[in-house]
Parts: sequence; C-alpha cells; structure tokens
Amino acid sequence: MDIYQDKAFRDLEKLGFSVNESKVYLTLLKLGPSLAGKIAKEANLDRSSTYNALKLLMERGIIATVHETKRTIFVPSSPKKILDYFKEKEEIAKNIIPSLEERYKTKQKSQSIYHFKGYKGLKTIFQNMLDSLDKGEEYLVIGSEGQFSEKMPYFSPIFRKQKELKKIKTKILIREGRKRTSKGKYTEYRQIPSTVISPATINIYKNKVAIFIWEDEPQAVLIENEKVSESFKNYFDFMWKHAKISK
Repeated sequence: MDIYQDKAFRDLEKLGFSVNESKVYLTLLKLGPSLAGKIAKEANLDRSSTYNALKLLMERGIIATVHETKRTIFVPSSPKKILDYFKEKEEIAKNIIPSLEERYKTKQKSQSIYHFKGYKGLKTIFQNMLDSLDKGEEYLVIGSEGQFSEKMPYFSPIFRKQKELKKIKTKILIREGRKRTSKGKYTEYRQIPSTVISPATINIYKNKVAIFIWEDEPQAVLIENEKVSESFKNYFDFMWKHAKISK
C-alpha cells in the first residue's frame, strides 16, 4: 500500500508531523519494538533520516527506548500519547498568550486589511469569528456554495460545534437551486436569484468583512473597518429582506 494514500499518514501530517516522522511512527506501530536499522529498511529511509525522525518522536513523547545488551530498541507508546503532547502544547500556549496579547495591542499597526493564504490562514479567520462574537450575536454570509465543508472537512465540524455552543446566529444568502447539506440550530437561510456559482464567499461580523476565495490554494482578505462592514451589512439586510425563505 502506498503510504501517501494512508489516511492515518495524511492525518498525522495535518497534526504537524513531518513526512519522515509519520513514516517512521506508522512503521514502528506496524513492526512493534524494533532496532533503528529494521525501521529504516521497512520505512525505506536512510539511517540518518530515520534517527532524526526517531529523535523528534521521542521529544514528542510518543515513542520510547529500551536498552538491551548494548542495543537500543525503539518502542511505540500508546497513540493516546499524541493527545498528551498536544494538551501540553495547549497549556503552554494558554500561559504565553496573555503576554503576547499585550505586545500585540501596544504594537498594533493602523493596518486594517489583511491577506491570508492556505487553509491555516483561513482557519485563523474562522477562529477570529468565534473569538470575536459573543453569545447570541450573529454573522452574515453571502455566496456560500458549501466550499467550507468540502475543502475543510476536518475543521468545519469543529467550527460549527463551537458556534452552536456559543449560540452564535448565522444568516446565509444562497443562490436559488443551491442544495443545503445541513442546517444548524441557529442558522437561517434565504435564497436570491442567481445562476452563477461563485468561488468567493463573504462573511460579515462585528466591524469586519472576510472575503474567502476558494481556489486550489485558498486565499482570504480580512477588512477591519467600521464603515466598510456597515455598508456590507446594509447591503445584506436589503438582500435579505427581498430574498425567498429557504425551506
């Protein structure tokens, strides 16, 4: 089996594991306790790359070593150790964020237009929505074609769950004929006449407007400006008033 087609391999990469780390870790899970040479051969890596990957995996705490008659045997720990590793990182992040926020606020530039590239960049904006909106507040969406669910299948359910927990309301304008795959408890749809399937989606929240462009390499522009967001909200309200209720 081609390891690059292995779902577990792709998921480990999403968690920040390098290609070699993922190959070595999955190989070790397959073999069980093994010498580095055997792991290298099975993973089709040279010894240097294998040792570097093993060292990084040990630093993550998800493999260990056993010393037998001057030989070092590498042993996989329970995969649950991956959770422990990220919980530790989360605690470190929680501790450092307050001081970083202070630096961010004091050194914040007057810039109000931000450009993001790639799925990590888009996640930054979606997380900003969750952080910015208080319980019961709403955000507005124009031109959704379901790209969020399609392009970000791992993150979109997490986003929606957190949105539901905060009871954030969502109003979405979609083109007539566009099929909806799901509807959240606090989400409302209305339809506007259109035959054009747009690669762009506009999200309006607080004093911000986020324009997502769902290309092969997705991009987004975040505009943080009270007047601009107010203009978009007025346009949305007009379209919403004249749109058909989506059943």
